[in-house]
Amino acid sequence: MNHGKPVFELHPDDPRVKALASADPRMGRLIALIGSLATKPQGPLFTELARSIISQQISVKAASTIRGRVIELAGELSPAALLAQSDADLRAAGLSASKVAYLKDLSDKVQSGQLDLDRLQELDDEEVIKQLVSVKGIGRWSAEMFLIFALGREHVVSYGDAGLQRAAKWVYDMEERPDRKYLQQAAAQWPSYGSIASLYLWEAINRGHVDSGETFSEQLTSFGIQTD
Repeated sequence: MNHGKPVFELHPDDPRVKALASADPRMGRLIALIGSLATKPQGPLFTELARSIISQQISVKAASTIRGRVIELAGELSPAALLAQSDADLRAAGLSASKVAYLKDLSDKVQSGQLDLDRLQELDDEEVIKQLVSVKGIGRWSAEMFLIFALGREHVVSYGDAGLQRAAKWVYDMEERPDRKYLQQAAAQWPSYGSIASLYLWEAINRGHVDSGETFSEQLTSFGIQTD
């Protein structure tokens, strides 16, 4: 994995994107609406897991501030550096007691070799998830985000992601469902590249399309994209 580079850099002429658009014409129209996108550059795998723990249930700004304080305290986000800090000092940097415990558990498992981050790329998606959720504070959603944004796995669909469910309902113009399983219904049309479809759905939220007050068809018309 090339650190510092986006894991996904997508554009409509990418063969994977074209295959997805061909398999699912409605997704193809979303791709035409969005165009190109890229994920944020990633750091070392341990750093990404530590960042995900620090960021849980707080704002992006607060997470950035606390992460900066932890790095200032420890020198870096590494297992040895974090394990060398007292719980009290990490708490003083802004971490909750539970997050201190989670970071220490992650650091201990990585340093002891119980969790071998270098081997994760060799494992299938479910095995990676199984390994990651053995760490305190890392659940299935966090593991799925790691698969997509850190390991670059191409066919991960996070059914527990509320944003993806909301975007799928909008793009596919679905009726209300008591079970809220809009994404499951949409993903049945993706034989592969579920991660790429997910990135386009998230981008539809990020760029304001989903919350525009218009239907998907109305947004396509507004941007001069054919709807049939």
